[in-house]
Amino acid sequence: MQQALAERLPKTEITAIDCEKIEGVCEVQARQNLFYIDHGARYLIIGRVYDMETKQDLTAARLLEMNPDMLIGGGGGESATASADMQAPAAGDATGGSIDDQIDPRALAALPQNGAVVMGRGTKTVTVFSDFRCGYCKRLHETLETLNVKVVERPISVLGTRPISEAVICSPDKRRAVNQAYDGGSITTGSECDTSGLDANEAFARQHGFNGTPVIVREDGAVVHGYRPREFLESWIQGSAS
Repeated sequence: MQQALAERLPKTEITAIDCEKIEGVCEVQARQNLFYIDHGARYLIIGRVYDMETKQDLTAARLLEMNPDMLIGGGGGESATASADMQAPAAGDATGGSIDDQIDPRALAALPQNGAVVMGRGTKTVTVFSDFRCGYCKRLHETLETLNVKVVERPISVLGTRPISEAVICSPDKRRAVNQAYDGGSITTGSECDTSGLDANEAFARQHGFNGTPVIVREDGAVVHGYRPREFLESWIQGSAS
């Protein structure tokens, strides 16, 4: 099974596989990310597993076990617990990070334009490395839409979502395609195009240790790993590197 996954998800670092925990599927851990496959490693399942008898969100409980500090920062009031209202991170999300990184903004600016979708307006710019099947990436996208900020979205494939990223990049209306991708619907796309910018995004992410999504990079090179609530983002975007 490990070999089959390596062939089918060559860019995903598999750290653990457990086929005993949940009947009928295998739980796969890719660093801080979680997804599921069938026993033949043909079908990949991205989402949460919810035990209707015990009323427990098994995915959220496992993510919390993997990351004990997985709380949405800054008084957002939401935690990665198996709560009855199911307000827990979806599989594939990387949350709970801190302002713990700094990169050279010149290296970020050197990334090719054909790997990015530019949205929004404002005097400040943030770059977001995201996966279109990451629930907290969608939440971040929706939050940033409400702020006066220019967003450069750079898709990376954490859980085998490269075809979705390619469809977005090749779409004649990339902004609309981003929304379609996050909503899980069909993407209005055009003919094949140059997707080498996506390779550059993923190489950049690997080089700088961006192992989960979303990752937010401010124009001065300050980095935040994971989703943050609106109040935090408003202040952080306007700030300067510490």
